[in-house]
Amino acid sequence: MVKITIAGRPNTGKSTLFNALTGTRDALVHDRPGVTRDTICGTMALRPDCEIRDTAGLESARAGIAADSTGMAMDAIASADAILFVVDGRVGLLPEDMDWARTVRRKTRAPVLLLVNKSESGKRLSDVHEFYKLGFGEPVLISAEHKSGFDAIFDFIEHVVPAPENTINQNETRRVKIAILGQPNVGKSTLVNKVLGENRQIVKDEPGVTRDTVKIPVKFYGRDILLMDTAGLRRKSNVRDDVETLSALKSLDAIEKSDVVILMIDATRDIENQALGIAARVYEAGKILCVALNKWDLVDAAERDEKLLKLKHHFTNSFHQIIKPMILAISAETGTGVQNMFKRIYEQWDISMATVPTSLINKIVGELVEKRQPPMSRLKRPMKIKFASQTGRHPMQITINVGGASDIPESYTRYLRRGLATALKWEHLPITIEYKKADNPFD
Repeated sequence: MVKITIAGRPNTGKSTLFNALTGTRDALVHDRPGVTRDTICGTMALRPDCEIRDTAGLESARAGIAADSTGMAMDAIASADAILFVVDGRVGLLPEDMDWARTVRRKTRAPVLLLVNKSESGKRLSDVHEFYKLGFGEPVLISAEHKSGFDAIFDFIEHVVPAPENTINQNETRRVKIAILGQPNVGKSTLVNKVLGENRQIVKDEPGVTRDTVKIPVKFYGRDILLMDTAGLRRKSNVRDDVETLSALKSLDAIEKSDVVILMIDATRDIENQALGIAARVYEAGKILCVALNKWDLVDAAERDEKLLKLKHHFTNSFHQIIKPMILAISAETGTGVQNMFKRIYEQWDISMATVPTSLINKIVGELVEKRQPPMSRLKRPMKIKFASQTGRHPMQITINVGGASDIPESYTRYLRRGLATALKWEHLPITIEYKKADNPFD
């Protein structure tokens, strides 16, 4: 896949351009400079064979998060097949633009397209000709916000690498999408780096380092997956910054876009209700949930059994959608338990991809009904379960044709759900059961 990196100093509109080219809102956009910290990857909407990479604004900091972000941006520049160098047309040419242009030329021999952003109003533009001083040739006027001037970008990419015939995004459909959620500083980015085998994500002993939801395609333990590293989720009462609010919304949106969610919990802390709240969102969305007890190596051996039992008790008693929560102890720092966790996740994904024969569903439901008859309806009439079939996956959905469907109590639904989950090895998967008043098609 062709790698195209968007680069430039802070607040020139790189993230807005990324979102426009990918047709997403994956990159966090804010007027404040320095919001983007990690390198974010996405597929170009009109060229699925091209990977667009949004980088942090280039800064001359020698230490701290800004220095780490700039270092990662330079790595993305060095490995790129083409560069989109973005400057601010309203502000004009700055010394920092000159400095970073020289750095880019030293770092890579990849072709560079100079984009003068925020050019929607000619009256507010500074002298465009001064941008020739950057040494990247003719500046191209664009507006990332209004998606104007993009023809030059498409022509540039076409020149760098001609589009293959019948281009389709084949990789995206094959990858299992795994979102990593949790409170700040529980080790989400550390886990991502361990899976990647490199320091791709910034890791600091302070909360709030990750702001965007960063999507990273990778092959791990024999599978093609798409990892989604998200910003830490704090209690609403503790969130007073609008950037953090936007980050939290993107984290929650990652649940909907994922197939599997890894909910990371710091095993050295007490389990908070917020973790159960995140789990509730995951189950309601019908996603596979794996609870990762991170930093397990730091927990005293004498406390481990009690802590694990307590967490399982919380989940078992809090959610009717799941029969047996998948709770695994890991250490993202050392890698202990990480491969086993992904093995278990893959197993559950494979199970969730299968369609169970209708004859088997009916056999299981019939045996359950024989053991425990459904209750009488409000009109004191017997309710007869006639026919059952699997009608959906992710979540696993069973539709049962029955007389008096509105009268089936939740307690009996839970009985059927538990019985089906046990028989079909769906204990770790969310299951929904719906009732339908209809005749048995085999009558």
